[in-house]
Order: sequence, then C-alpha cells, then structure tokens
Amino acid sequence: MLDWIRRELIDDGRLPLFLALLAFVLTFLATRVVTRLIRSGRGPFRDNVTASGIHVHHAVPGLLILITGAFTAVGTQGTAVWPEVAAVLVGVGTSLVLDEFALILRLDDVYWNQEGRISLELVALATACLGLALVGFNPVAASGVSDDALSLTGVTRVVAIVFPLVIHATAIIVDVAKGKYRLALLGAFIPLLAAIGAILPARPESTWAGRRYSTAKLERARTWHARLDRLIGSRMQWLYDLIGGAPSGPGDDDPQRAAAGDRAY
Repeated sequence: MLDWIRRELIDDGRLPLFLALLAFVLTFLATRVVTRLIRSGRGPFRDNVTASGIHVHHAVPGLLILITGAFTAVGTQGTAVWPEVAAVLVGVGTSLVLDEFALILRLDDVYWNQEGRISLELVALATACLGLALVGFNPVAASGVSDDALSLTGVTRVVAIVFPLVIHATAIIVDVAKGKYRLALLGAFIPLLAAIGAILPARPESTWAGRRYSTAKLERARTWHARLDRLIGSRMQWLYDLIGGAPSGPGDDDPQRAAAGDRAY
C-alpha cells in the first residue's frame, strides 16, 4: 500500500489531489450523518443557534476553511507539507459549502426539501470530477490527441491537435444547449460522454429543443426523456434518499417527484 502511494501519488505529484478528494468525501459523509442525527433528534448533536438567535449553517465555516486553504495553497509556494495541508482544507471547506449549496442558491433553508437535492447532485458531480482528475483525466490537456499527431510538424501538427479539441469543445457546448449539464461537465473529462450527449435528443425544456425542434419532434423528445427519467431518476432518487435522507416539505408527495427532481442526466 505504501509503495502504491509513493509510486502513484507522491512521485506523480497527485498526493494533494488525493487528499482533497478524501477530505471532501469524508467531510460530506460525516456532515450528513450529523445532520440526519439532528433531524431525528438522536445523538449528542443539536440544532444549535448563537446567543443572538442566528443559526450558523455549516457553509459559513466551510467558506472560511475553503478561503484559508486557497490562500495557503497560493502563499506557501509548494514548500514542505503545505500543499497537502492546503488540499485538505480545500476538500473540507468545499464539501461543507456544496452540502448547503441549495440554501445559498435560493437564500432559503431548503436543506431537507426536494429543492435541496441540488446540493447532493453537485457533491456527486464534484466527487466524480475529482476522481477522474485523480486517475489521469485532464480536461485542459490534449488527452484526446494521439501520439502520431504529436509527432507531426508544421501546419499538419496544428490541425491534428486543434481539430479534436474543437470537436470536443463543440460537443460540450451542444450538451449545454440541449440541457444536459451533467454530461457536459463529465464530458469535459471523458470526450465520449460529451459526444453521446450531443447525439441524443435534447431535453424538451432546453434552448436547443425550443429553437430547433418541431412540435412533433419536441413531443418525441419529451416522451423519450420521460421514459429515461422514470427508469434512471427513480434509482437516483433512492440513492439520494439513502445518502442524504428523504426530503420533506411542500410538494414532496408530487407523483412527478423523481422526474422533476432527479433528471437522468
């Protein structure tokens, strides 16, 4: 194990990223355990407020920790163990902030409501992106360029390198226009996902569908996505309930909950 850490993480300079991912995931899991215990009224934890009656959400200390980690990273010039310390601080702070992203977005305490599910989605996407970066997928590197292309010279080399990057960027833009934001983000790391999202039908509420689809084609897209959301969205809803706790609040008995709250992609 120690040999693997030294060979794959330390020697390759990926130890800070690994520590950031580990701190991110562990902090999120610990936070959800504590908040679910508070919600159920069990354990030593309480929904504490300050003497002035203000409830300090954990995104507040998270933001302070994140800022501290960021300044530590840029201010220590990579000396001693400070990059690793900064990575842990960034992982912890980011996790606390994203766990309450829905509250920040809506300026309302929707932590346990259906609207709060966007926090879980962002945490899942951030974990996936950090994991992909850790294993070598780099969205800002020419990872889709072959060695043969890199061995070329002159204009041919420029075309061979730029063309696949342009295709990749175009696919991501199409994904966004089609309302497939998850595939657009993950597709930045894995070009195949971006290409799949660009080929499949647009979401009916997207800009792409509104401007390019006829009434008949829009109805086919709506049917296709409704079927996909029922198939995958219900499973995602179950997973979110397991990890983050079942939501409560207005609208949670809506039969369209899974489709509206947890899009397939």
